[in-house]
Amino acid sequence: MVEVNGIIAPGSDASAERINGALQAAFKDKNTQGVVVRINSPGGSPVQAQTIYDEMKRLRSKYPDIPLYAVVEDVCASGGYFVAAGADRIYVGKASIVGSIGVLMNGFGFTGLMDKLGVERRLITAGENKGMLDPFSPLEEKDKAHIKQMMGDIHQQFIGVVKEGRGKRLKESPEIFSGLIWTGQRSIDLGLADGFGSLEYVAREVIKAEDIRDYTITEGIAEKFARRFGASLSTAFVETLLRSSIR
Repeated sequence: MVEVNGIIAPGSDASAERINGALQAAFKDKNTQGVVVRINSPGGSPVQAQTIYDEMKRLRSKYPDIPLYAVVEDVCASGGYFVAAGADRIYVGKASIVGSIGVLMNGFGFTGLMDKLGVERRLITAGENKGMLDPFSPLEEKDKAHIKQMMGDIHQQFIGVVKEGRGKRLKESPEIFSGLIWTGQRSIDLGLADGFGSLEYVAREVIKAEDIRDYTITEGIAEKFARRFGASLSTAFVETLLRSSIR
């Protein structure tokens, strides 16, 4: 078993580096009868999700006798579903949240507030588009159009992965790729999932394995402390240098 838990992003417990390392170890073990990716994730980076998906496909090709299943707990949305699409089958709970096949970019605009406060924005760039989506400047239509095109490209990549992973099981309709989410029960009807089942059910009833070994790679307390302490030291060091140079 390999857990994909939380936001899929660099440096997180659900980063591609950690998930792929765990998958490689699980497939490499000579005692492995099957691999289950247990997912509880609202999504995250499309690049990280694509990297995990590609590795899942590579490992399935390298170890054709070892099945790979995804088990959804509470949430398998957006990048989480991107990853799940790489499995041979997807199992869900009746009340699991599944889907959100879409791409999102959001932010805030403060130009109205700045006008009320009498604040002047001074933005100097080299390159006419370098200040694109600056929250303190008005949103330009050409910038909005460019970002929508870029998001559309990523959305098509996501759609391609889902179609590749689900194949003829997917009951395609415009709503499937609209960003909507569904219950686990409805996701089976739509072909986004294959059946109901927990980790234990899939291990014992589908794979026929009594023992479940957790290959998940997580950051320990010591690692987290070292990383945060190191970041604090770096910040303090930079601040000291800046103070020295100012004086």
